[in-house]
Amino acid sequence: MADLFDTTENDTQREGGKPAPRPLADRLRPQSLGDVIGQEQVLGPDAPLGTMLASGSLGSLILWGPPGVGKTTIARLLARETDLHFIQISAIFTGVPELRKVFEAARHRRSNGQGTLLFVDEIHRFNKAQQDGFLPHMEDGTILLVGATTENPSFELNAAVLSRAQVLVLKRLTLADLERLVQRAEQELGQALPLTGEAREALLEMADGDGRALLNLVEQVAAWNVDEKLDVAGLSSRLMRRAAIYDKSGDEHFNLISALHKSVRGSDPDAALYWLARMLTGGEDPRYLARRITRMAVEDIGLADLQAHRVCLDAWETYERLGSPEGELALAQAVAYLALAPKSNAAYAAYKSAMSAAKKTGSEPPPSHILNAPTQLMKDQGYGEGYAYDHDAPDGFSGQNYFPDGMKRGVYYLPVERGFERELKKRVDYFARLRTKRSE
Repeated sequence: MADLFDTTENDTQREGGKPAPRPLADRLRPQSLGDVIGQEQVLGPDAPLGTMLASGSLGSLILWGPPGVGKTTIARLLARETDLHFIQISAIFTGVPELRKVFEAARHRRSNGQGTLLFVDEIHRFNKAQQDGFLPHMEDGTILLVGATTENPSFELNAAVLSRAQVLVLKRLTLADLERLVQRAEQELGQALPLTGEAREALLEMADGDGRALLNLVEQVAAWNVDEKLDVAGLSSRLMRRAAIYDKSGDEHFNLISALHKSVRGSDPDAALYWLARMLTGGEDPRYLARRITRMAVEDIGLADLQAHRVCLDAWETYERLGSPEGELALAQAVAYLALAPKSNAAYAAYKSAMSAAKKTGSEPPPSHILNAPTQLMKDQGYGEGYAYDHDAPDGFSGQNYFPDGMKRGVYYLPVERGFERELKKRVDYFARLRTKRSE
């Protein structure tokens, strides 16, 4: 029975039997797992895949990583290593009717004694109901599922699918990995790239950890007819830098804003400015950044620097008035200011503690002595009785209880010994001593 997704030799040949031109990335596709460059944390002898293959117990997998790091190649080679029939589909182009045909072909193949490795590219693009459709076929052994995704599986895949598959994280290729790939490409092409050492390094950086993108760049450079080696300027004039990977609604968006926030919290202005620049060059909306930067001021600087949130709001307003690209400088200045400001999350922690207490005691009324009594009935109920007017008390402080009657006094705000909160801590301690003295 011919498989719906099987290819034949005629698919890769022109009329007349001549081979069709193959991209360099396809020509260099590894023929064994040992030929794969990088991903030792997954493929090494003591790594998950190495262990599975050594024990002969390969299970369903989710390969999570950025583009161009070998997800498809690894899946194809796993099928070869285990003598499974390899089927590749894409969640973008495959619907329920096609999936039914795939499962039916896999069942037929299994009845003839051969298993099926089903590789699903962009598996996160299947909705949750479609993902559920894989479960019975995974459970009865009709297919061994290998899914590939660039998005966090925890958010994008069904818990049921994740419970039946091991998630393997693939990483961006390092510069050393990319250099090995270039050397392999030069051997295949039979020529060295016409680049100086600095230009060669710039070419690796242009690929940004993506092996497939690098081989496409190499193929372009190798086709140039130049008499002398090109320097960085010569390379840049002929080759556009690859756009950075950045999805404003995906993992990279959240990863980079987290990196920016933590760099600010860690008082590292250089790292904070770097991540800000990464997001801006990736096309992030500066207004989103202005909002998040302001949030950093109230969460991580708080009352330790009373100017911090004002600096952020001024930067936000400046951006709105100037627009891009001049307005981004105001955001950069705010980021640098926040990174170097004294840090305190005392007010933020106090707010969360007070919210927690409010949820537990949300029906408790205020003590009657601090309630206003505009009517006689309310006066008869004791509203306002016994209230001490603080301005009439020594030091302008009565020390009365303002929590609900019967509720243990909460202590939520604990200022730190940094920035302006050092002064606020003195005031907190001062009133605490007075309160104790008044209650004696």
